[in-house]
Amino acid sequence: MLQYQKSPLMGQMMGQPLLISSIIQHADRYFGSNEIVSRRAEGDIHRYNYRECHRRSKKLANALKKLNIKIGDRVGTLAWNGYRHLETYYAVSGSGAVLHTLNPRLHPEQLAYIINHAEDQYLLFDLTFLPIIEAISAHCKTIKGFIMMCDRDRMPTDGKVPGLMCYEDLIAENSEEFEWPLFDENSASSLCYTSGTTGNPKGALYSHRSTVLHSYASAMPDSLNVSARDCVLPVVPMFHVNAWGLPYSVPMTGAKMVFPGPALDGKSLFELFEQEQVTFSAGVPTVWLGLLTYVAQNNLKFSSFKRTVIGGSACPPAMMKTLRHTYGVEVVHAWGMTEMSPLGTAGTLQTKHLSLPEEQKQAVLEKQGHAIYGVDMKIVDDAGKELPWDGSTYGNLLVKGPWVVSSYFKNEGGDVLQDGWFPTGDVATIDADGYLQITDRSKDVIKSGGEWIGTIDLENVAMAHPAVLQAACIGVFHPKWDERPLLLVVKKPGVEVEKQDLIKFYEGKIAKWWTPDDVVFIEALPLGATGKILKNKLREQFKEYKLPTA
Repeated sequence: MLQYQKSPLMGQMMGQPLLISSIIQHADRYFGSNEIVSRRAEGDIHRYNYRECHRRSKKLANALKKLNIKIGDRVGTLAWNGYRHLETYYAVSGSGAVLHTLNPRLHPEQLAYIINHAEDQYLLFDLTFLPIIEAISAHCKTIKGFIMMCDRDRMPTDGKVPGLMCYEDLIAENSEEFEWPLFDENSASSLCYTSGTTGNPKGALYSHRSTVLHSYASAMPDSLNVSARDCVLPVVPMFHVNAWGLPYSVPMTGAKMVFPGPALDGKSLFELFEQEQVTFSAGVPTVWLGLLTYVAQNNLKFSSFKRTVIGGSACPPAMMKTLRHTYGVEVVHAWGMTEMSPLGTAGTLQTKHLSLPEEQKQAVLEKQGHAIYGVDMKIVDDAGKELPWDGSTYGNLLVKGPWVVSSYFKNEGGDVLQDGWFPTGDVATIDADGYLQITDRSKDVIKSGGEWIGTIDLENVAMAHPAVLQAACIGVFHPKWDERPLLLVVKKPGVEVEKQDLIKFYEGKIAKWWTPDDVVFIEALPLGATGKILKNKLREQFKEYKLPTA
């Protein structure tokens, strides 16, 4: 723990706690008429504003109070990005309870485990997920009731979910007169579980203080750069690390907010971008792949879309170049993780970069960027010795800061910190200007003849080939070198390419000994609940694979 020194002279400023409720109060008071637009699970478009959002959030807070939800109680959600989910964000945390967002892409057994581990008292869900609730409700031991986020006429009458309540009935039955309580800013505000690709997921328990500070930092110009002049569409789900904090930073700045609901295909997203004149969006590379494919196939252009933040996994340089040069969309490469609320770095240029040749600018932008204020980072070797920031030495990445977890919920996994730093599990380099470049996850790095090969570089080269839609690289057994790279490729529809052509494509782009030993063409890559490629599944699938002998 940090050791503080006591000053003989303390500042004489107000002790106003940093609470999430203050964000929606600010949005109501200063940006009350600014729009919130949602494509609902019902299929239609819903419009209202921050003032109405605040009013309904207070009505929901009164409903939760009547349901005997107390400070510190967990309330779960299983919902898409939409206005009702946003109201729940503020009603639950603002009243002192803990918002627990659940990922509907997880297996039902895993969902039930997380609900029980969190000890959720109530669960609010979109009508899309009624079949999931019907399947898991009997296994959720702590749940006192389920609330379906829909109008009365959409409510089921078959009684498969005992004591099912209607969200809009709760809103209608309760008063908007509600005074947000004041409490310690270090109180828990929301709970997000890791994706759990190995073992059971673990919970990251955020505080009001950490969330408000993260919102301030993420809105900064060299971070996500959100302002009242923007129209923001978060493609990243509100059930995944609180949509990277956008449900807080967007109302904080008063920007127009657009929610896509369940329609995340390229056509639906493009239509919403154009209809609402979206200027800024954020999401993982797999989503942009679908959007760009649709736009290219239909010879379309964006009329308002000017900036995107891409994170969750490394953005392929070919995708970044297409967005920048073909469509005029600025790409901010970002990095973070659930344990960091999630934002850690953002890839924007400094003044000295502006006069660089385009190729050198692109090289800077392809990195994950510099730490945003509030986050500190370093790289160390396996013995814990700090390594130089020279852009070529890579080591294990450690971080610390006011929105980085110090332990997991219920102390799962025990003491996770290393001398006060959180070990991210990433392998990275940091250059002299402090720009981070993730070379791999420590569990994904290929160890060949005692040397490390980073798979991200190999995947980026493959993705630049005109015949490649998606690529993943894993290490497979080699009798002499221990491991060698195997490239797994999904081809673009209607395009043919031979494996030797892909291997030849690496010439001059990487160290020769990094070149994949073989290429396997597959129909699809396995994706996890947050859109990341599941390399553990690929390693299991190809664990007996025999590389060709020279």
